[in-house]
Amino acid sequence: MLLRYILIAILATAINIAIQIIFLRVYHGENALILSVLCATAIGLFLRYELDKKYIFNAQHKNMRSDVRKFLLYSSMGIFSTAIFWLTEWAFHIIFASNLMRYVGAGIGLSTGYYVKYHLDKKFVFNNSISV
Repeated sequence: MLLRYILIAILATAINIAIQIIFLRVYHGENALILSVLCATAIGLFLRYELDKKYIFNAQHKNMRSDVRKFLLYSSMGIFSTAIFWLTEWAFHIIFASNLMRYVGAGIGLSTGYYVKYHLDKKFVFNNSISV
């Protein structure tokens, strides 16, 4: 299952970057970069949720209300993993003042964030005790 989780994380990352590239090739207007990131994040979030739900946690669809609640919980757990990722990347950037070390920090933060998110999702999102 660990390998599946890593592969899904890599796939989601690649899709996120591809969506940003495509968006920026199509749209060149105001706030294009920010909009590309938001668009890719939104699409990636839905994709990642569906892949994690099916291939990592083997969660079954009960009803729309339950699925929406799980998706909202899943999204909120992402806030913690994103904070870990961004803070670690930024800390490495400040401490080492080097792009290379910032990327090292990003890798450490992303890996740590995914690890934490998996455990949060397992405990709070896909614990099979959520009934709506």
